[in-house]
Amino acid sequence: MSNQKKKPGTSEEVRGQSEKPHSDDPGQPDSGAQDTETGSQAEQPALQEAGPETAEALKDQLLRALAEIENVRKRAGREREDAVRYGITGFARDIVGIVDNLRRAMDSVEDQPQEGGEVIKGLQAGIAIIQQEFDAVLSRHGIEAISPLGEAFDHNFHQAMYEVEEGEQPPGTVVQVMQQGYKIHERLLRPAMVGVQKKPNSVVSEQKKEAEPEK
Repeated sequence: MSNQKKKPGTSEEVRGQSEKPHSDDPGQPDSGAQDTETGSQAEQPALQEAGPETAEALKDQLLRALAEIENVRKRAGREREDAVRYGITGFARDIVGIVDNLRRAMDSVEDQPQEGGEVIKGLQAGIAIIQQEFDAVLSRHGIEAISPLGEAFDHNFHQAMYEVEEGEQPPGTVVQVMQQGYKIHERLLRPAMVGVQKKPNSVVSEQKKEAEPEK
């Protein structure tokens, strides 16, 4: 009995193995967490040593970012407003062409002799009603006609087609309107085609002065 060998799995060996520390024990502190805490603690004195200059720089960056956000908001608001006000520009440009044709038809009917009878009168009344409806629709959408007869020439709204020498109007005055223009709200939709009073010819004036006898 004394020479009997001990089995490898004795109670002492099992107890010794259970006393060894286990690397996966949740109770043990993590080395990575310790390094993070150590780094954050080291950064705090650095931020405190930066002083008021760093705080002022951060405040300036914050104010710039807020100003940029406000500018973007205002720009988006203007673009949205322009889209609502001027989104029908292309369609309105086509509509004013139809209005021009109605006006030409109205003028041609008015030039007809009175012997046309009730047919001409009915046609004239019908065209006038349609023209009034079109004018009301255009006005409702902010579209206004430009008819600058007798006004000073403005290159922002008028397109000079020719110059007129005869007349008593001051030079640069619109004396004839070939085709009236239109604007939508504050923007030009189509310029008015006009004839402008021409300035006196300087060469003719010099010839007249030379022909006059000296006093």
